[in-house]
Amino acid sequence: MAARVAAARRVQTARLEGSGRRTNAELEGDLLERFATPDEPGRKLLAQAAEAMRLSARGYTRMLRVARTIADLAGAETIGRVHVAEALSYRRIAPRA
Repeated sequence: MAARVAAARRVQTARLEGSGRRTNAELEGDLLERFATPDEPGRKLLAQAAEAMRLSARGYTRMLRVARTIADLAGAETIGRVHVAEALSYRRIAPRA
């Protein structure tokens, strides 16, 4: 696992070279849109989940960053539905009163 994490970090650093950023956690604005936009099935799933889970803009952005990292760990060039689904699965749901 450590080797996969190190490889994903190298990919992130190379992708963001010259941007002043080093990791997916630092993605925002144009960089977020450029590097963390899922494919169409992933976009649809995230849109449905954002509505159902009432994600804030911040929560939505966090899901994109996590999905990008999951895709990097998997060695995937693009973010797919499976990466978005995994990112959503890690989202903690607050207990309802």
